[in-house]
Amino acid sequence: MSGALHVIDDDNAPALGDLRDAGPGDLICICPAATTRRDFPKYWEAAGVAMARGAIVSVLNREES
Repeated sequence: MSGALHVIDDDNAPALGDLRDAGPGDLICICPAATTRRDFPKYWEAAGVAMARGAIVSVLNREES
């Protein structure tokens, strides 16, 4: 297990390939501000691939940011 933490927000995000390679032991946090990114649909898709590979994907609520 790699145990990587990937955070996606409006200013920062990991490489899409890194997200797609995420798997068991990895955590992806999607902040509410991430939805304002022009490339957000690509990150949403990559997070889905990572979840299918075993990563944990956490979508934060506005109250949690």
